[in-house]
Amino acid sequence: MADVLPIAYLDGEFLPVGEARISPLDRGFLFGDAVYEVIPVYQGRPLLLDEHVTRLANSLDALQIDNPLPAADWRALINELARRNGNGDLGVYLQITRGKTSGRDHAFPASAVPTVFGMASPAPGPKPEGLRAITMQDHRWGRCDIKATALLANVLARQAAVEAGADEAILLWNGEVTEGAASSVILIEQETMIRRPNSEAILPGTTTDLVVSLGAESGLDCQESVVTPERLYAANEIWLTSAMRGLAAVVNVDGRQVGDGRPGPMWNRVATRFEAFKHEQ
Repeated sequence: MADVLPIAYLDGEFLPVGEARISPLDRGFLFGDAVYEVIPVYQGRPLLLDEHVTRLANSLDALQIDNPLPAADWRALINELARRNGNGDLGVYLQITRGKTSGRDHAFPASAVPTVFGMASPAPGPKPEGLRAITMQDHRWGRCDIKATALLANVLARQAAVEAGADEAILLWNGEVTEGAASSVILIEQETMIRRPNSEAILPGTTTDLVVSLGAESGLDCQESVVTPERLYAANEIWLTSAMRGLAAVVNVDGRQVGDGRPGPMWNRVATRFEAFKHEQ
């Protein structure tokens, strides 16, 4: 996400982001005991709003954090944060921690009240020339299906990509592609989309599900399968999906050109549908 827009939300109050204050005894600060969600908004309309609210609830359940708001209130909060920041194309970031305590103890405190924080950032511009990626070892924890804020391994992976002159790191675990540092990975083999099956090793992708659906409407098949680095390098096309990037094409991996080094014809076909969908929903 880009620079933060001026209005934030903290525990029931909308306020200038620079005035938001959270206790240093908050468990999100002390332990990363928190979850987050990012919701893309296009011209004031959140994309896949119900799916993001559902995934947020699933992450809270997985960490046994009481969900502080019903689904309707989450939807209202997301819409209001977008409205107060000018709508347009932006991303709404929500973070819910287990709350603050009187001391530092790994065990759950009985009395903590969840902290709810929200902010918005402008959506990044597209890269029509495509993205560059590197591969590297996946050092993340074993429950990547939970959208938790403890992202140090992801941070180090993305920094390694930046230092290598790339846009993203595609992660490998036991010789298999899992996902990107901040994205999901789809391969194109002929006219078939290849995605990794959902499991604890990856975050279920709301944008990925939409892209697969739009791909099917465009005449592409979909197969869930394990992907090796060799299969990655040999793919006709490689796509990355995420809430803020949407659908992006990878044109180079580890210095190897993907296809003819430009976003491919299958990507162009599905990306056109994706752009239409996000503005017409």
